[in-house]
Amino acid sequence: MVETLTLVLAAVVGYTALALAAKSRGLLPEWVRLSGPITTLHTERGKALLDRLAAPTRFWRAWGNFGIGIALVVMVGSFALVLFAGLQALTNPQPSALTQPRNVLAIPGVNQFLPLSAAVEIVFALLIGLVVHEGGHGLLCRVEDIDIDSMGLALLAFVPMGAFVEPDEGSREEAGRGSQTRMFAAGVTNNFAVAVIAFALLFGPVAGSIAVVAGVPVAGVLPGAAAAQGGVERGEVITAVEGQQVADGEELDAVLAETESRTVSVTLRSGETTTVERSLVVTGAAEGAPLGVNATIVAVNGTETHTAAAFRTALADREVATLTTASGETVTTPVGAYTVVTPSDRGQSPLANASGLGGERFVVTGFDGERIVDSGDLSDALDATEPGQTVTVAGYHDGERRTFEVELGDNPRESTGFLGVGIQQGTTGMTVDDFGIDEYPAAFFLSAVGGDGGDLPSLVEGTIARAYLTITLPFAAVSLPAISHPFPGFVGVYENFYVASGGPLSFLGTGPVLLLGSILFWTAWINVIIGQFNCVPAFPLDGGHILRTSTQAVVTRLPIEDAHAATRAVTVSVGLSMLAGLLLMVFGPQLLG
Repeated sequence: MVETLTLVLAAVVGYTALALAAKSRGLLPEWVRLSGPITTLHTERGKALLDRLAAPTRFWRAWGNFGIGIALVVMVGSFALVLFAGLQALTNPQPSALTQPRNVLAIPGVNQFLPLSAAVEIVFALLIGLVVHEGGHGLLCRVEDIDIDSMGLALLAFVPMGAFVEPDEGSREEAGRGSQTRMFAAGVTNNFAVAVIAFALLFGPVAGSIAVVAGVPVAGVLPGAAAAQGGVERGEVITAVEGQQVADGEELDAVLAETESRTVSVTLRSGETTTVERSLVVTGAAEGAPLGVNATIVAVNGTETHTAAAFRTALADREVATLTTASGETVTTPVGAYTVVTPSDRGQSPLANASGLGGERFVVTGFDGERIVDSGDLSDALDATEPGQTVTVAGYHDGERRTFEVELGDNPRESTGFLGVGIQQGTTGMTVDDFGIDEYPAAFFLSAVGGDGGDLPSLVEGTIARAYLTITLPFAAVSLPAISHPFPGFVGVYENFYVASGGPLSFLGTGPVLLLGSILFWTAWINVIIGQFNCVPAFPLDGGHILRTSTQAVVTRLPIEDAHAATRAVTVSVGLSMLAGLLLMVFGPQLLG
């Protein structure tokens, strides 16, 4: 299947070729201008409206001065953030989805964090952001008596990428530095103002009118897994198993664990009931794990095993087991918590000091006399310890069983004992699943946007942490370890997981309330991104112009002979630093990692 990015690039190339051919033959109207794939649409309409809106000049100048303060704070923050990210990419290049060049493009379906299902909402939000941004520039131009040559929209081929207001350069140069700075800051100020209003509406009446449906929302079904073979599909909501109601994933796991039968009946929110024949599939595997992803385990030590509960029971009284897969492969392996021992030279590492295994793999099968079957057992055992406590740690290294007496250190994050290992999820680095669904964190996302979905983790307590969480929701699958999905809004199949209920707008019905919630979220998010990006202190962005006028205001007060040269030195140095940081941030991890 052809990737969306390839199709978009092909469309851009085709559009550019046709547009250039039309330009060469004089077929384009005067208001359409072309520079390669960049198309700009120009108009002089709207000047009279701007003149009328600009009448309360005192108010708009006060608004512009307020915006200068906001812009300067964001500029400094953006400069520090980009430089820090660039240095991180240089010193510790770690490729991730966030640093993929495709994710620099704000195109739904190409940028993996901007889902195609939310394309209409995102494009609408983008248009709002561009209009209020450039409208702010145009309005302050008229407030400060700066003439406007034209206004319009800029497109990358057929994709809107920006709007523009073209001030008359002579008129702009005649305006004072304060007037120019207010004009350049007005766009980002409007973006942040729209974001605040949209977030206030979302966190208030809109999210308060949304509730999560009862049941387990299915974000995806593992190919070939039991649920997929039983007909459970993405977007379904599981409401009962074997006649027992399940309100969330924890209750589903509990019912499945208590049910010994391999075949279970599953009831969906649609009212349909289907039959699922469980099988034990490896859904995740660390490097060096005995079995790879998608392997199906059918027996442990020759005894048929088809459920996660039976798998754990079969391993409870033995440290080494023989696993048989559906393909006939057999593997004999230690079974326990798969760990990588932290080297002593990287800080406190009690197990490395006791064993000499720093940087190596060690499968922990026993801890202070207790059997360790998986990572959860080891985490629970460590939670019950305290610093300075001496424990016996048993396990396997390169197939050899070894035992160590370890004095636990101080845990840098909690008040418990510290062993000094990195723990991989599952049993011997394998996570297994006998059902095969991927639960969607519907309640978490609703809580994150101000709704009543339940308690948020303690790490997002406080206004700043909450604001950061909300802004990073589209990147949740990368930024939040416990969340495996980005937040697309209340769109597509994800609409099935919510219902209008309880709030002041619930009378509108589920569809309109969810649509309004999605529009508000993406409007707020896009405006924050546009405002922050335009505050980057580099030309031709607004931040570059504000840096120049601000630097001029400072330099002219200093005993410097050539103020123009000093201003240029500052702006060029900052601009080049930002460019280097951005290039390192986007391309560094792939080139250096």
